[in-house]
Amino acid sequence: MEVFRLTREKYADSLSGKGSSIKGARWNSVGVELIYTAGNRSLAMAEVAVYLTLATLPDDFIMLTIQIPNSIAVKELFMEELPLNWNLFPHPSATQKFGNEFVIKNKFCVLKIPSVVTKGDFNFLINPIHKDFKYIKISKSEKFPFDKRIFK
Repeated sequence: MEVFRLTREKYADSLSGKGSSIKGARWNSVGVELIYTAGNRSLAMAEVAVYLTLATLPDDFIMLTIQIPNSIAVKELFMEELPLNWNLFPHPSATQKFGNEFVIKNKFCVLKIPSVVTKGDFNFLINPIHKDFKYIKISKSEKFPFDKRIFK
């Protein structure tokens, strides 16, 4: 399976959940590493664009294509399994607790969850401490300039 991650150039050489562990995010608390990816390039872009303005738009984004071998089991979450108000902004602490437990239980390497940003699309959260993480690889890395019309 291919998934995608839009990242700044200085972070594009390796897969790491260190960035999300510094501030925490929707699905993980501070100190818990989780790698956020998207099921398609457009979603990867949208997930980043919601935090930017034209004035704060860096010009060094890289789109990573990441290969997850089919042999790696993926835990899929359905709407009825999600924490209450999972899609609110700012996110509730229940979503962080949910993601933290996914990492701590360490049963699956990848969690497929619905996107908050784009209804009908999915994010794939990768647990970097899982034993199968070593099989997940970046297969392509390419410059990704944003079309500035998105921010008008």
